[in-house]
Amino acid sequence: MDAEKIQEIWNSADWQRCVDFHGHECPGLAIGFMAAKAGLASIRGDRSEDEEIVAVVENDACGVDAVQVLTGSTFGKGNLIHLDHGKQVFTFFNRNRNQGVRFSLRADASTVDDRYRELTMLFLDGRASPQELSELGKRRVKVMRDILSKSAEELFVISEPNISLPGKAVMQRSEACAVCGEPTMPRKMVDMDDRRLCRPCAAAMTS
Repeated sequence: MDAEKIQEIWNSADWQRCVDFHGHECPGLAIGFMAAKAGLASIRGDRSEDEEIVAVVENDACGVDAVQVLTGSTFGKGNLIHLDHGKQVFTFFNRNRNQGVRFSLRADASTVDDRYRELTMLFLDGRASPQELSELGKRRVKVMRDILSKSAEELFVISEPNISLPGKAVMQRSEACAVCGEPTMPRKMVDMDDRRLCRPCAAAMTS
């Protein structure tokens, strides 16, 4: 992809919406942006108004924000599923077409090097000098441009989903926890000693 095409992405309304939602530009956001764009194209889907598109993400990193913005998959609608695997893996389903696709980031997809990681840690610890912050900013832009310059096939291993299409969101009338009294979704409660408890209270009872 040439520099003109990268600039087109960078200046696009979709990229800006992702940046505005996330709060800043970063390589992680670019990864999620590329996965979501390619995912929607693969399953022939548009941004989900309800639960038409389902996104299953295996991390809670920056890229998930781009997935939410572009696919319309959110926790509130029940069509954003988080699997806490710590992997840059994104699976997309189109309920209307019964189609799905899985994107797994390739190990060699990013040009992040040891110096980039060192500068990032200095920044996170609040120890980076102005010169180091400037260097980190330049390196961050370079990595983002590199990600946006690649095709989906260069960035990800693309395959059929290895999980089933999740069911639709479940609506239930809340029940009061027998200990704290707070309204709780019944299917999230724990039966203990002939009482129905919310998970925090159940955990406290067994600790």
